[in-house]
Amino acid sequence: MSPIAGAASVHRVTVHDRQRGVIHQFLVPEDQYILHTAESQNITLPFACRHGCCTSCAVRVKSGKIRQPEALGISAELKSKGYALLCVGFPSSDIEVETQDEDEVYWLQFGRYFARGPVERDDYALELAMGDE
Repeated sequence: MSPIAGAASVHRVTVHDRQRGVIHQFLVPEDQYILHTAESQNITLPFACRHGCCTSCAVRVKSGKIRQPEALGISAELKSKGYALLCVGFPSSDIEVETQDEDEVYWLQFGRYFARGPVERDDYALELAMGDE
């Protein structure tokens, strides 16, 4: 889309919401967060923290580019594989994205740190902690 003199460029955003089975299309200025703009147009998309940390609003980019300098909750590796966060994402072009299953990106990023067997009980640490009460 061509910009108006002095105004930010506006881009078409297409979101395939897999959970709800709907496709949303809306326009977003490149200086506005995608999630915030969707909400201002009464479009409901998944989110939780709104700060780029929890991955609830994670999407897979099918086409186009999203700028997300504040996306702390998603690794550079996952960004390079096409994942983005809508709550802190700005469109840099027309984009098409697909929502992810709840916690999918979280597990891709952090799953290797969890579920590595049982947690060993540390009675000494427990004793110390109880002594602090």
